[in-house]
Amino acid sequence: MRWDGQKIAAAGDGTLPGLALAGLQRSVRTPEFAGVTFHEVHARSALNKVPEASAMPFRWTVNPMRGCLHACTYCFARPTHEYLGLGPDEDFQTQIVVKTNVAEVLAAELRRPSWRHEHVALGTNTDPYQRAEGRYALMPGIIGALADSGTPLSLLTKGTLLRRDLPLLTEAAAEVGVSVAVSLAIGDEALQQAMEPGTPTPRARLALIRAVREAGLECGVLVAPVLPWLTDSTAHLDGLFRDLAEAGASWVTTIPLHLRGPVRPLMLQWLAEHRPELVPNYRRLYARGAYVPEEYRRWLQERVRPLRRRHGLTSPGAAPDPGLRPAGGTAGPAGGATGAAAGTGPTPPSPWRRVRSALPAPLPEAALPGVVQPALF
Repeated sequence: MRWDGQKIAAAGDGTLPGLALAGLQRSVRTPEFAGVTFHEVHARSALNKVPEASAMPFRWTVNPMRGCLHACTYCFARPTHEYLGLGPDEDFQTQIVVKTNVAEVLAAELRRPSWRHEHVALGTNTDPYQRAEGRYALMPGIIGALADSGTPLSLLTKGTLLRRDLPLLTEAAAEVGVSVAVSLAIGDEALQQAMEPGTPTPRARLALIRAVREAGLECGVLVAPVLPWLTDSTAHLDGLFRDLAEAGASWVTTIPLHLRGPVRPLMLQWLAEHRPELVPNYRRLYARGAYVPEEYRRWLQERVRPLRRRHGLTSPGAAPDPGLRPAGGTAGPAGGATGAAAGTGPTPPSPWRRVRSALPAPLPEAALPGVVQPALF
């Protein structure tokens, strides 16, 4: 494996000869990050261009680290570690590549005459505010470089370390467009800690949303991924949306779980250990590929729509619905219903009645013990 030469035991004097990773300065282990190795590199570039064919609404990203201490079982970025000759499972969360000069390189790239000050997204691959940011403090320099160059930016994080940089972000927002979003998909703390063991608790992230709003910035929330049979029930989503509205979330978007490449067996392994009764369901639901069937996607949208109305939450970029009520229960501008009853009504009919016959076997009708169960199954 191309990383063999950088093992800590490879050299008695602490140096790491023979490393194939370009720009490596050193590999470090510290007591406060037990079992984790940080590979400090000098990057040649900081800006990453998103392919034109991508559906992403941005064309440039900056990722100060590769690998993530959040250790989310479902993380879509896990396969990117394979490009380094590392594994997408344990290596992804214990072998962290840190671009120690990323802010300086970014500032130089932004000074080029060819730079058009296009939007730059942070947090699209691994979280820029994972716990290691407290050690390396790369984000202040990145935010400063973008703001000083007149480049608009957005960031997505699960990390409460974002609080540290709120003064810097509010200053940047006076000069350029700044968009902040927090990822929070699991409201149940026990499930969240089992599936996202390195992340702050839901309560901590709700407090982060409040802090962002109190700093005068908008704060969206990415409820993603929505996990079939685990977090897609009306009860779970309603409770989570209620908490997000009370915290002051500016908008909410939901995305179903997708299982690409090596993430699929990792998720199935997690289910086998924690929710074994769901393994057959997931195999059937994802039998045709990495993404849920379109029928499930539409069903989830129908389930979420009345909950948005109930809690006054829009989707990103959408104009406020005149029937939505702000958090707190006051009427909307068009006299929409107030309180918890707003937007209520019968649960939309299940699209699965039409597609069950196409699945390898019928989905179970009986409730599954210990699982937040969608009402339609």
